[in-house]
Amino acid sequence: MATTDEKALYVEDMPGSDSNLDKAWDFIDHHHNAEALALIDIASVRHKVDWHIVSMLFLCYTMQFLDKVAINYGAVMGLTTDLKLLTASRWCPLANGSAQTSPSGAWRPACAAAAHNYHTLLASRIFVGIFEATIGPSLLIISSQWYTKSEQALRFSFWYLGLGVGQIVGGAISYAFQHVAPGATALTGWRIMFVTLGCATVVIGLCTFFFLPDTPMQASWLSDSEKVALLKHVSVNQTGIENRNFRPKEILEALCDPQIYLLVISTICLSVPSGVVTTYSATLIKQLGYNSKQAALMNMPSGAVTIFFILFVGYGIRMQSHRWAWSLACIIPGILGGALMSFVPTSNKAGCLAGIYLVNAITAPLTVFYAWTAANVAGPTKRAFAAALVSGSFSIGNIIGPQTFQPRDAPDYRPAKLAVMGALAGCALTTLLLFCYYYLENRRRGLTDEETVNEDEFLSRQQWLDVTDKKNRKFRYVY
Repeated sequence: MATTDEKALYVEDMPGSDSNLDKAWDFIDHHHNAEALALIDIASVRHKVDWHIVSMLFLCYTMQFLDKVAINYGAVMGLTTDLKLLTASRWCPLANGSAQTSPSGAWRPACAAAAHNYHTLLASRIFVGIFEATIGPSLLIISSQWYTKSEQALRFSFWYLGLGVGQIVGGAISYAFQHVAPGATALTGWRIMFVTLGCATVVIGLCTFFFLPDTPMQASWLSDSEKVALLKHVSVNQTGIENRNFRPKEILEALCDPQIYLLVISTICLSVPSGVVTTYSATLIKQLGYNSKQAALMNMPSGAVTIFFILFVGYGIRMQSHRWAWSLACIIPGILGGALMSFVPTSNKAGCLAGIYLVNAITAPLTVFYAWTAANVAGPTKRAFAAALVSGSFSIGNIIGPQTFQPRDAPDYRPAKLAVMGALAGCALTTLLLFCYYYLENRRRGLTDEETVNEDEFLSRQQWLDVTDKKNRKFRYVY
């Protein structure tokens, strides 16, 4: 149990009122049974959580990505011609940015299928941007409620695999619907593709609404003792489970926290090349001399590269930690890919394709920055605000990326490719700065062990006071 002096460190400038207590404490206080708890196998509980939570988050992220990348494939299926979007001033705003900025967004593909000009498609993109804004921060916070810091990175990777799977499935779907003969149906192939994706996303969105619990305390498929065991297990995070009290002071603390700015800048730098590749990869491949059907199929290996590097990072962090090093191990191949895209002539198809595929390695470090946000930012209001900022910065990068891709630069698109290299170099620098910040902060606090709080402290009321990482002097940053 924490000593009196240690408790003071937990509640610096924060009264110990019930409003500061996490709701998990009430559940533990009413349902703790030492004999029943001793019989619980936490590995079995974690296995249940993996199947019920991670699988659902994976489906959500897969459909969100398919929703976003559909316009990438639509561009080589006749969308730009049918809707007269062949000018840069019209195509770039639609390409990616507005789509990045909730389950309501599931309707967007179906609505986009009804678009008949620039303005109607733009309207559908704006609305999906609004509705899907909550998906990134929501999945981030949900994941952090169920796993310890050391377990989170791998689980973030599992649901983020939806991005790679979406690339593969998207290519296959695009290829299939390009076989719809013109005039054979009332709708063209790209419109049918949007309707199909929209319907699938609606079904998954409804399943999420009905079957995904808000917190571990509400999981109907866990017994009360299993819930207590899980809460005990994740109590070492010191980031809480549920506290809906809004605290303006935590917003101010976040705005003065160097790690927030470094996380935001890092995410923007990663998202700029992501905005280029995920939006225009099919177009870049088509520029190499392939037809539309071939471009869709040739884009599928990008998903395989994405999946490999996401699992590479997830398992690497689980085994050896060092999140910063695993991130750099993916950023370096991304820079190499950008160099191949920029300096290899388009006549060298193999070299250009290798560059396009390698750049997809940069999607993996995004899981690290999401996991860092979940693990290293404490305080309910501060953590939610930080999650929104980091997810929003992903949108900013995806807005900037397509602006570098201008028709006047065709067919080489050299400025866009150089932007990929420059942004990734900047991300490598900010990643090293984050490592230095976390390392020095832990040394300043005299913390060196991987876990600074024992699970046995979960029965302490003080353990469930929701305080920020700055105020909790026992909080250890992971890097």
